[in-house]
Amino acid sequence: MARPFGIALTGGIGSGKSTVSSIFGKFGIDIIDTDEISRELTARNGPAIGKILEVFGEDYVEDGSLNREKMRKLVFSDEPSRKKLEAILHPLIRKEAEKRIASIKSPYYVIVVPLLFETNHYGDLADRILVIDCSEALQIARTTARSNLTRDEVLSIMRNQVARPVRLAGANDIVTNEGSPEALEMAVAKLHRKYLTEYLKNPS
Repeated sequence: MARPFGIALTGGIGSGKSTVSSIFGKFGIDIIDTDEISRELTARNGPAIGKILEVFGEDYVEDGSLNREKMRKLVFSDEPSRKKLEAILHPLIRKEAEKRIASIKSPYYVIVVPLLFETNHYGDLADRILVIDCSEALQIARTTARSNLTRDEVLSIMRNQVARPVRLAGANDIVTNEGSPEALEMAVAKLHRKYLTEYLKNPS
């Protein structure tokens, strides 16, 4: 059986991916968030913890769950470590995402993949790519305001993501998130109507 029509939602840190996915959710669309799956896999005694202990040691696991802050600092400063972590997590995330896609009830689904272009693991799980975009200055301001990350730490994360022009060039659809919440919701509503039309043209 063919999978339902799917949208891969991505964007740089602080662009507003979670906000946009929640708006789609308000419209009754099923959301699959790969970051959420990752958190479940690395929670206390989660499926990925054993392998993380084996590869990285006890310093990166605290009370049975991943020490996220310590691991984040490691993987953003050491590419081999980042690749090792990805090799552990991505197959497990992929498997769970496919399982959730098989249970989709809405006309189409949105799969949120922050590192869609960087990992190239999930592109075949969607029919269109939606990029949430904003200026780099806004990315930094939003991320430092909502987290305990410093400006330099945010810049380090951004350097590990594809450049903004590359992300935009790979998009089928773009939502610019630099205005009011109302403007953002209107933009998402317009896309929602478009995707329903696409789904009706290509029923599974």
